[in-house]
Amino acid sequence: MPLWKIPLFELELTDDDVIAVLRPLRNRWLTMGEETQRFESAFKEKTGARHAFAVSSGTAALHLALLALEIGPGDEVLLPSFTFVACANVIRAVGADPVFVDIAGETDWTISPEDLEAKITPRSRAVMVVHYAGFPCHMEAILATARRHNLAVIEDCAHAVISKQDGITCGCFGDAGCFSFFSNKNMTTGEGGMITTQQDALAEHLRLLRSHGMTSLTLDRYQGRANSYDVHTIGLNYRIDEIRSALGRSQLERLTRNLEIRNEIYQTYVEYLAPLDEITIPFLDRLEDVTGYHIFPIALMEGINRNQFIHALKEEGIQTSIHYPPIHRFQVYQEYLDGEDCQCPITESISARQVTLPFYPGMNAKDIQTVCEAVIRHARL
Repeated sequence: MPLWKIPLFELELTDDDVIAVLRPLRNRWLTMGEETQRFESAFKEKTGARHAFAVSSGTAALHLALLALEIGPGDEVLLPSFTFVACANVIRAVGADPVFVDIAGETDWTISPEDLEAKITPRSRAVMVVHYAGFPCHMEAILATARRHNLAVIEDCAHAVISKQDGITCGCFGDAGCFSFFSNKNMTTGEGGMITTQQDALAEHLRLLRSHGMTSLTLDRYQGRANSYDVHTIGLNYRIDEIRSALGRSQLERLTRNLEIRNEIYQTYVEYLAPLDEITIPFLDRLEDVTGYHIFPIALMEGINRNQFIHALKEEGIQTSIHYPPIHRFQVYQEYLDGEDCQCPITESISARQVTLPFYPGMNAKDIQTVCEAVIRHARL
């Protein structure tokens, strides 16, 4: 018997996916090769990115972006605390200091342009924005601030594969766009990611950093395009393998249809739950702007016991999650801040009340109704 009657997410793998992952096995080439090149080309076409490099994870993409932009010790990178901890971890991994910025408001959970402006210092070198739940950040204001203060802009697009704002795809606004293809994402390779940029020089740096700084790869030498290599920078092994690239190509081919289904499910949730006074659904004024919802988050009214609410849904076989505990409240970041108050009051308020409901293309009308009726019943206790 399944653990959950309705899980938080459900992985969709088709016969086409199975056929795709068998292809590199049958071709007997598993390291980064032609499957990866085709995956990168398809991703560029889908997003409008000038350059795209498939990598081993979304975290790897974020790390590479910081390295390519030469951000390091003594530098500050501004980012929301209301996101996955990988964003802050990679900043510290390059020796820079994360500066936590609040979210915009009770119903807008993307980074606040006003708080961003207020927290810029002479040491600020970059801002890392997060397109939360598929909703793009306020990029016009953020880019204007970045230009005024000479800040690089890194986009975390883990929730926002082909989400758009003003006709521009997320990942194509700033210096670099970073995507995750983890199992719960809108398209998946199990582990894997992509980094995009519109800048030729930055792209060349990313290409070298991805694979040990080497000027040629194993495939180049196998196909006779090179017989040796030089090393131009201190790089890492953030390569993706051919099996994941093949799966990524297959997933990408049906992404548009899957996002359409997600949008229909999202709208159905809204119809059920928007009238409920005991919860807040963020971004209701921006539903028409989004092409790819990733999660369905809500915030409980103050005074509702979140743990009891989550437990009640669990008792009915409904899985939930929290996106996200604030990074600055984790033990390792409390130690890092050493008592310093990072001043993110909206983040702290929302994070203490936030619950993520099940959301995946395989949900049917009965599933959505079951979840919504449980939410209404237990939020009103």
